[in-house]
Amino acid sequence: MQGIINGCIRKDRSSQYLLYKEFYSYCMAICRRYAINDFDAADVLNNGFLKVFTHIEKYDPSRPFKSWIGRIMSNTAIDHYRTSLKFSDHEDVAEHQEIGNGAAVYDQLAYKDLLQLIQGLSPAYRTVFNLYAIDGYAHEEIAELLNISVGTSKSNLFKARQKLQEKLNMSDRGVEIPAKLNIDTDGKR
Repeated sequence: MQGIINGCIRKDRSSQYLLYKEFYSYCMAICRRYAINDFDAADVLNNGFLKVFTHIEKYDPSRPFKSWIGRIMSNTAIDHYRTSLKFSDHEDVAEHQEIGNGAAVYDQLAYKDLLQLIQGLSPAYRTVFNLYAIDGYAHEEIAELLNISVGTSKSNLFKARQKLQEKLNMSDRGVEIPAKLNIDTDGKR
């Protein structure tokens, strides 16, 4: 892998192609979680890879490359929504109580189904939900990334989980959304 990275640093097209091919699925899975559709996800993915190739010399080889590229894709998706959409679906609130903890029952839900449900959320809810429940960010970090208050982050998460729960109940699955989701960004649990 280090040879491919070194080739990318030298702007070698074949190394860039190999890196793209190696990490396409992983990065697209991240982008799909934040995007409303595959076209939007592809746009974020392309911008993310442009950033990867532009800044690859900043990669620290002592750290996992997969984490580095995943962070770039997440940040690119956040930047995409920060610039193209206004977060109008939020309100400041101090605290909301969490809905259920049905992590065991959650396993009934296929990744594809969950992705479709998440994509159906508003951009504000979807972004906060992904950052908190899947990527493991704290509300303070989310607030800073999205330029919103901590209360807004908590409110958006609560409402996102509520909307997902409503959709799951409507589909007669009887599954509860746990506080944190254990999903590998490749789409595996």
